[in-house]
Amino acid sequence: MALIPSQVLRLAILLSYFSILCNYKAIDMPAHQTYGGSWKFLTFIDLVIQAVFFGVCVLTDLSSLLTKGSENQEQERQLKKLICLRDWMMAVLAFPVGVFVVTMFWTLYLYDRELVYPRLLDNFIPQWLNHGMHTTVLPFILIEMRTTHHRYPSRLCGLAAVCSFAMGYVLWMCWIHHVTGVWVYPLLDQIGPVAKIIFFTMLTALINVYYILGDILNSYIWDIPKCVQEAEKLKAD
Repeated sequence: MALIPSQVLRLAILLSYFSILCNYKAIDMPAHQTYGGSWKFLTFIDLVIQAVFFGVCVLTDLSSLLTKGSENQEQERQLKKLICLRDWMMAVLAFPVGVFVVTMFWTLYLYDRELVYPRLLDNFIPQWLNHGMHTTVLPFILIEMRTTHHRYPSRLCGLAAVCSFAMGYVLWMCWIHHVTGVWVYPLLDQIGPVAKIIFFTMLTALINVYYILGDILNSYIWDIPKCVQEAEKLKAD
């Protein structure tokens, strides 16, 4: 038996994301007042994705609790839809986007923080909030993967959805530059048009790699035949 029920963990994670989002939106930063506001940053989009995902997880837990022992087929169908939505969000958005944001941010930060997180931001964003946006996302999503089995869509459908998200964000950044003349991230000001195309292509490929990694990791953790064997062994003992 787990020391902390997975339902309690999900609720705690959801509340932490609400706290992070509220504190982030309360910050009076010049970038929040320009075209696109907070929505031009992938970090903020990822925080919203994670909050919505864990909100769906908590809603699924509540629905499962309320329908437990019930013979109402309509309630069962609604619960199955919630579970399908939860699993799809985990596979296509929460895991690949969350891992992408954490790894890319800290890689660029360690190389040259001015490319992604200028020192000026230290005057607005406290360290604990920075880690809430760019660090804890990874352990939170790994905890969810470890405590709950998620059914991944077919590899082709999953990759198509991830590519659509990545291309959508790239087009969004290009549109913001078209309207304002300023790139969302300072790094993009330092590379030419061809280099930008290569950079965007590599990032799209990377987020697809993270989708495949999530699929493989989920399958490894939840090896069904292996889990059944271990459960039978525990019963025998």
